[in-house]
Amino acid sequence: MGEQLSQLLEPIASQFRALSLPEPLTHWGHPFFMSIVMFAMGGYGAYAGWKGRILTASEPQAAIESKTEHRKIMPVMFAFMAIGATGGVLSLVIQKHAVMSSPHFWTATVLLTFLTVNALIAGTGFGDNKPEFRKFHAYFGSTILILMVVHALMGLKLGLSI
Repeated sequence: MGEQLSQLLEPIASQFRALSLPEPLTHWGHPFFMSIVMFAMGGYGAYAGWKGRILTASEPQAAIESKTEHRKIMPVMFAFMAIGATGGVLSLVIQKHAVMSSPHFWTATVLLTFLTVNALIAGTGFGDNKPEFRKFHAYFGSTILILMVVHALMGLKLGLSI
């Protein structure tokens, strides 16, 4: 399947190769931009979500503001993560590296799946605003952030090996 994906993306990859972009850009561009998405957007989004959760009882207005920030940034982060995953696969094809052969590819797949599940939980109104759904969403989201760190480390290992 990885070879089929590479063949499908090869015409696009060859166009990028024809641009003669600097090797550091094709090699490290994806990890640079995705680290911003994951750590800046994901980190801030998680902070805002937890802040809203913690302040709900003591400072309801501040909690609403934090939850609103969380709701604004996380869908954008999710979209950038999905686009970035496509860019990462394309980057591997440009560099003529096997697409599905690294743990980084698989952690990306799991991350996008987990982010989709968490987005669906929120998007469906937390099961009619059930506290256990909100609690699961918060803790599952934190688990996703930990997986993002593992994913970044796998990406660094991959980048250094190519």
